[in-house]
Order: sequence, then structure tokens, then C-alpha cells
Amino acid sequence: MKLSRNFNKREFNSKDGKRMPLQVLENIKILAKQIQAIRDALGAPIHINSGYRSPEHNKRIGGVKNSQHIEGKAADLATRDASPFKLYNLILQLISEGKIINGGVGIYNGFVHYDIRSTPARWDYRK
Repeated sequence: MKLSRNFNKREFNSKDGKRMPLQVLENIKILAKQIQAIRDALGAPIHINSGYRSPEHNKRIGGVKNSQHIEGKAADLATRDASPFKLYNLILQLISEGKIINGGVGIYNGFVHYDIRSTPARWDYRK
């Protein structure tokens, strides 16, 4: 299922193969539009490292109990064309310009977490 010009549902599926609930799919559709805007601004492909996580998969990989991934509201993003720092700052710029939802944005060594939660959150987990 195509969610935007460059993203398909399968890119957001849980890595354990569990079916995505309908409400989660509705959240993923909103999230994919935001990530499409990020990709368009970057002008380069973005890889979804992790999108939806079933509760079982989230627990198995050590995700937090109330992870936005379980609700289909989060994705971990990476690109070969920009460092996580550059991608993180691009997302913050798009938020400040009102072009994407002001949710959670976290930077890690190899990727950036972006989510569409209802309140802003920022963190830096680089080592």
C-alpha cells in the first residue's frame, strides 16, 4: 500500500511480522506524510529503520513501555546523504517553519527518531 510518493506501508511494518492494527495504520498514514515532507526537503532517500512495533517486538528489543512506535506514531530515520545531526536539524527547521508536526525528535549515533505525539519532546542520545 502506497502511503506517499516515496513510502509504502511495508516499510513501516513491525519487524516481527505482526499485523498492524487499523488505528495504527491511520497513524502511520499521517506519519508517512510528515516523513515525505522531510524527504522532499532533504532531496534524498530516507530509510525507515523502525516504524510500527508490535508490543511484543518493542518489549523484546528493550523499547520503552509507552513507545510511540507501538501506536504507529514514530519512525527511526537514516539516510546516506546526511549525517544524523544534519537530518535532526532539518527536522527541527521544518517544525519551526510549520511544515511538519511538532512532536518528538531524538538524535542517536546512527539515526534520528521522529514522532507525531501531541506534545513536543527533544533528546540527544549520542555517545
